Amino acid sequence: MKSFLNQLFDYNFYCNKKLIDECHKLEKIPEKSVTLLSHILNAHHIWNSRVLGSESLYEVWQEHPLKEWGDIHYENQRSSFEIITSTDNFEVRIDYENAEGQLFTSTLQDILFHIINHSTHHRSQIAMDFRNAGLEPLKLDYIFYKR
Repeated sequence: MKSFLNQLFDYNFYCNKKLIDECHKLEKIPEKSVTLLSHILNAHHIWNSRVLGSESLYEVWQEHPLKEWGDIHYENQRSSFEIITSTDNFEVRIDYENAEGQLFTSTLQDILFHIINHSTHHRSQIAMDFRNAGLEPLKLDYIFYKR
């Protein structure tokens, strides 16, 4: 399980880093893409904070300037690897409160998979936003990464 989760988080890191690097090259980043990439970074951070029992530094839809994306992304990755490395039981249940104040419990395995799936979902929206802005979306499919 650890090996597979590490691979998924490597893939997630690779994709987000490629998007961040691409955005640094652009004269103007599509507005919705700024919102969505900030949201990807925030959500990853928030989920890590829930698992670690720490206070989140970010709000769900808080926007960050491009110059901060890389550092936030790196810290998210470091924190997720720390969680994976130090865990022996991925079925452990984590209690948390969502942004609306509702209480939930999920397994660590489900939370970690959700981080990856959530990021993939919003990266596809960014791809559409790029295309709508006349930009060529990056090819970020998992199978391309694995080749």
